[in-house]
Amino acid sequence: MTVSSIEPSPNPTVPASTTVRPPRRLRHLSLADVIVTPAVLLAVLAALMVYLNSRELDDIEQRSINWPTISRLLVEHIQLVAVSSLLVIAIAVPTGVLLTRPALRHASGPILALANLGQAVPSIGVLVLLAVTVGTGFRMAIIALVLVAFLSVLRNTIVGLMGVDRALIDAARGMGLTKTRVLFLVELPLSVPVMLAGIRVALILNVGNAALASYTNAGGLGTLIQAGIALNRMPVLITGCVLAAVLALTLDWLAGVVERVVRPRGL
Repeated sequence: MTVSSIEPSPNPTVPASTTVRPPRRLRHLSLADVIVTPAVLLAVLAALMVYLNSRELDDIEQRSINWPTISRLLVEHIQLVAVSSLLVIAIAVPTGVLLTRPALRHASGPILALANLGQAVPSIGVLVLLAVTVGTGFRMAIIALVLVAFLSVLRNTIVGLMGVDRALIDAARGMGLTKTRVLFLVELPLSVPVMLAGIRVALILNVGNAALASYTNAGGLGTLIQAGIALNRMPVLITGCVLAAVLALTLDWLAGVVERVVRPRGL
């Protein structure tokens, strides 16, 4: 009788066939999430280039539609959106967290009512009011953008935290976690989708309202829109509008990708 010898695997702990899987965080993203939106936005920019190259621009249009001018205005617009959005998040999220704590929960109603009142005021009205009473420029535009976008982040922070299942909080407390650890380990992670939805709305609001900041000498892509209207130059107006829309959609796409990546598993 012969005994067949079986050669052991060089690494018995590793299966013979292994497949490389993407990280769990990236499984929330589909191919459409990563490719479709950027492709559409690039197609819109390409269509804008074709439109501008098909026209003979006069001297006024050439002074407004050139790469140095557009890049400078785009950087100014991004600065307005970035600074105002970071300030909104830094102020609204902690405020929303505090208003959901038992000691201050009774004050959430009046503060939300005040925020709703501020949201009802038109953006251009806030900009003009600050320009008349305080002054013009970058800082005053930032204050106006923060006031306009504050409500969406504050409200979604409160709604997200208040929507966490109380049984999960009680279970975490029963395991011996402190209130602070429950907040950071249970409540905030579970409320991330709702909070990020408010931040996405704030980003879009700031991109659109930053275009109005040009009327208060704050720069940005609104300068092209303002010049196109004042000078009756349609190519200048279309360029400013398309670039502002593409910037808004790009930020919304990036925020959506971040939202899917940081969303806890199971939500």
